[in-house]
Amino acid sequence: MYCQRFARYVHVTRHASERMAERRINRALLTELLEKGETRYKDSERLWIAMSVADRQDNLICAAVVLEDKLVVKTIMHHFCWEE
Repeated sequence: MYCQRFARYVHVTRHASERMAERRINRALLTELLEKGETRYKDSERLWIAMSVADRQDNLICAAVVLEDKLVVKTIMHHFCWEE
């Protein structure tokens, strides 16, 4: 998988793949999240990407990612809430 937005190939960790299965998030939805979701950076390499999905009842879905030579998806969350 390649992410146009970040111009990097995507690596989904085993942990993230397991969370995707548990939370009914397929690759197409992950791709949409990475390409279109709202971003918040923790620092220059770590960030969260979140978006609301109309057909889902679990608030925001969110990917915690690291920008390295690839875009590493470390986990996928749902019922996510931005900390203010």
